[in-house]
Amino acid sequence: MGNDGGSIPDRRDLVKTKAKAEQADRNNQTLAAWFFCALSKRPLQEPVVSCALGKLYNKDALLEYLLDKSAYGDGAKICGHIKSLKDVVTLRLTPNPSYTSSPSDDSVINKRAPFICPLTLKEMTGNIPFVYLATCGCVFSSAGLKAISTPSSSSSEDEGNKKEPCPQCGKSFSRADDVRTINPTADEQEKMMDKMLATKASAKSNKKKRKDLASTGGAAEDVAPPSKRTKAAPDSATPPNVPSPAPSINPMVSSVARKVTEQMAEEEKKRKATMSKAIASLYAPKDGGTKKDKGTFLTMNTFTRVSQSSHL
Repeated sequence: MGNDGGSIPDRRDLVKTKAKAEQADRNNQTLAAWFFCALSKRPLQEPVVSCALGKLYNKDALLEYLLDKSAYGDGAKICGHIKSLKDVVTLRLTPNPSYTSSPSDDSVINKRAPFICPLTLKEMTGNIPFVYLATCGCVFSSAGLKAISTPSSSSSEDEGNKKEPCPQCGKSFSRADDVRTINPTADEQEKMMDKMLATKASAKSNKKKRKDLASTGGAAEDVAPPSKRTKAAPDSATPPNVPSPAPSINPMVSSVARKVTEQMAEEEKKRKATMSKAIASLYAPKDGGTKKDKGTFLTMNTFTRVSQSSHL
């Protein structure tokens, strides 16, 4: 322990410290994320899909997981946020013309990336960031998509509301809402997780509102108007050739109408009785005979005017 001519121990020899966690090789992590399915760990083969967190999956492996959650042991941990195919987007990848798959070579290190960016022709190896559009699934490098931004879309004021056409398929997208990073960093993935949860909560609240509105207006929607119900299901007791009976008139309405007509007639008689001779001459016939009833302006049609002129 010292003073005996031997070695002098230091702190690390006397105190046991916690061993450092082994860090995985960054190169192997990159290859696993960009060349292999995150669920099945098999090489990526089209069709390839991606979730809201930017992970890459083979579509057939994801279908197996959705049909049988026990198909993959760590499936719930990797893609437990995926409930159906509506939660993923099928990617439109651009094949790399320089890529050749060799059956004898199982290592991916010496292979070229099977997909490239259609704008910059950069290979999708994980060395540079790639993004995809949630509206159409087209995949580009982040630098290539930023390079084609228009001056109006590059301004911070209109960036959130501006709709632009996809440079590959022409479908409109928003840079603020529809651009998702593939295999993002831990900090960016956490932001994407918060955005995904907020979107699901908003969709759930909207669905609940629609359900409440449907339940409150269900009684009015179940009862169809009488005319539509009659046309859809006519009464079987009424023969098809027999015309329907005329609608009955309410006796109270007819009596009121009769009283109004009589009152108007009495007022007309009083008005004519108090009329001066000059005004009465305007209504008298020109030949001095009995005045003929020419009707009202509704009955004075072309035929009536022609027939009266011929009699004159």
